[in-house]
Amino acid sequence: KVQMESATGSSNSYRVRTTLTISVEGIDFDTQACVLRLKGRNVEENKYVKMGAYHTLDVEQTRKFTITKAKWDSISLERVDTACDPTQNADVAAVVMQEGIAHICLITSNMTIVRAKIDQVIPRKRKGNVSQHEKGLTRFYDNIMQGILRHINFDIVKCIILASPGFVKDQFMDYMIQQAIKSDNKVILENKGKFLLVHSSSGFKHSLKEILAEPSVTSRISDTKASGEVKVLETFYTILQTDPSRAFYGKKHIQKANESQAIETLLISDKLFRCQDINARKEYVELVESVRDYGGDIKIFSSLHVSGEQLEQLTGIAAILRFPIPELEDESDGESDSDEDN
Repeated sequence: KVQMESATGSSNSYRVRTTLTISVEGIDFDTQACVLRLKGRNVEENKYVKMGAYHTLDVEQTRKFTITKAKWDSISLERVDTACDPTQNADVAAVVMQEGIAHICLITSNMTIVRAKIDQVIPRKRKGNVSQHEKGLTRFYDNIMQGILRHINFDIVKCIILASPGFVKDQFMDYMIQQAIKSDNKVILENKGKFLLVHSSSGFKHSLKEILAEPSVTSRISDTKASGEVKVLETFYTILQTDPSRAFYGKKHIQKANESQAIETLLISDKLFRCQDINARKEYVELVESVRDYGGDIKIFSSLHVSGEQLEQLTGIAAILRFPIPELEDESDGESDSDEDN
């Protein structure tokens, strides 16, 4: 969209098709619309936009664009390859709910996207009169069902998790199937086997961590990267409790463990590769490459994924060791890496 000013001083805006080259200064991702917004200054001559003028580009799905960097490190190239891989689509969906609140989420290998939030007041049950309560529940369940049909692509999604405290999920599932039979909704009826009902502590997004760690869930989505990250993080926490000299977090501890070629699995947040300090970014890239050279496994967690949010609470970097290093337990890491580097 460009804005033109006439000789009289009046201005109007209209859309034109052109190619812009900007030096990116700001990045924003709209999870609802799935649009990447890139803000920066124009760095090449253009008929419609002045040199040095600020402009925001909306990069939508399937839109072709070119990224130019002075130096591409191995981590950046790997993440571009992963993002361009068509098999990395959201093949797991989750609806976490409790009475009056539900979140419809898509779980990709890189992030958890909340596609819809249903927040509705449901009247309380009153002695001798429960009709208003039941009407409220019916509206609530219908809104969830419409949200599922609108936001979940059943051709791609392999598993839809329905989770709630108590029996909310069971009551919703019964309602949805009854409505699908009444309206002959083939999408729901033909994909009934994809729905998996599990317990959760609440109807909020943070409950996904416990949900994805459920054995019944992991067995169904065992071939997804999202499930693998949750498993590794659970393993790390278990070792931290039972054999603490084999599990460490914080940059200094991890670097010292790597010097001893002790790292079996490195857990690292992608947020650390985006920190403002270029030298710090290089350190993390070199650390990853060094761990690989020593035969270690690398797990890069997305900060937009529920497991990545958990890892960020541990400074964004942690490791499971091949063998214990008790002397590391006595050393203070001395810094909060995620805060300092960001």
